[in-house]
Amino acid sequence: MGETPPRSAHAGTGGTSVTSGHDWPAGASARLAETSVSTGTPGGNGMGGGGALPRARAFGAERAFRGLTLAAGIAVLVIIAAIAVFLIAKAVPALRANTENFWTFEGWFPNENPPTFGIGALAFGTVLTALLALLMAVPVALGIALYLSHYAPRRLGNGLGFLIDLLAAVPSVVFGLWGRDYLVGPISDLSAWLNKYFSWIPIFGGDGPFGNSILLGSVVLAIMVLPIITSLSREVFLQTPTANEEAALALGATRWEMLRTAVLPYGRPGIIAAVMLGLGRALGETIALALTLGSTYAISFNILESGGNTIAANIANRFAEANDTGRGALIASGLVLFAITLIVNITARAIIYRRREFTESAA
Repeated sequence: MGETPPRSAHAGTGGTSVTSGHDWPAGASARLAETSVSTGTPGGNGMGGGGALPRARAFGAERAFRGLTLAAGIAVLVIIAAIAVFLIAKAVPALRANTENFWTFEGWFPNENPPTFGIGALAFGTVLTALLALLMAVPVALGIALYLSHYAPRRLGNGLGFLIDLLAAVPSVVFGLWGRDYLVGPISDLSAWLNKYFSWIPIFGGDGPFGNSILLGSVVLAIMVLPIITSLSREVFLQTPTANEEAALALGATRWEMLRTAVLPYGRPGIIAAVMLGLGRALGETIALALTLGSTYAISFNILESGGNTIAANIANRFAEANDTGRGALIASGLVLFAITLIVNITARAIIYRRREFTESAA
C-alpha cells in the first residue's frame, strides 16, 4: 500500500518521525536568543526567530546633540556670571570712594573730590519711563494683533503684519532724532493742555517749561516696543486651536465673546512673555531716551515738565567726560540695571510657569 510518510511536528498532520529542523535539545531556543543578543545578529545562525534589536551606538548623533545643547546652556550661565563679576569688580572702587548713600542720593557728581553720586533718581526714571511706555503700547499692540489675526482679510493682515515687523528694524537713534525734532512740538502742546485742565492730578502738575520730558521719552519708547509686542501677540493668537474658536461660535458667542473666552485665555502666557520682552527693551533703551529726556537728577512723578533721566541714557551722556571714579560709578549704575532686568525676566518666567501648571492641572 506504499511507504508511510515522515511525521511532521505540526499538530493535526500524520507521520511517524520528527523533521530534522525541529529536532533541537531542550533550552536551545533560549541559548539561541542569548547568542543573538550578544552578537547583535538578528535571528542567530539563520534558524529563524525575531532576535533582538541592534544595540545603540555609544556616541551617536543624538548624544552629540544633547551634549551640544547642554554646553550651550552652561555657556549662557557662565556668560551671565562673568558679566556680573566684571560689573562688581569695576564698581566696587567707585562705591568705596562715594561719600553719599548710593541708593538714596539723587545727585550725580562722581568726578568731583570727594565724589558723590546716587542711583535713586536714575532707577526711578528708568522704571517710570518703561511703565508709562508699556501702559501706552500694550493696549494698542493687543488691539492690532487681534485685528490682524481674526478680523482683517488674510492678504491685508499679512501685509500690515509685515509693515509692523519692519518697525522693529528701525535703529533707535532714528526714533530718538524723530522724537527730538518732530514730536517735541506736539508733545509740548499736549503737555500744556493737560496741565491746564488736569493740573490737580500730580503727574500733570507743574508750571513748565514743557518739552524734553518723561512724557516725550515714554511716547517714543512706546512706539519702539509696539512692534515687538504686536508681532509676538499676533503669532500667539494665530496658534489658538480652531476647535476652541468654532466651539465658542457654535454655542452662540459673538466674535468678541469668542476672542474673550477662547483666544485671550489661550494666549495669556504668550502675551505675558511679549509684554516682558517689551519691558526689557524699554528698560535698556539708551540713545532714544538720551535724545528726548531732559537729563535731570530728581525723583518726581511729574511727567510733563522738562527733565527725567534713566540709567542707560545717563551712561551714554556721561561716559565720555568721566574719569576713573566716574566710569566706575557708571558701571555701578549698569550693575543695578543688570539686576533690574534679571528680576523682570525671572518674574515673567515664574508667572508663565505658574500659569502653565494651572492650565495643565485644569486639563
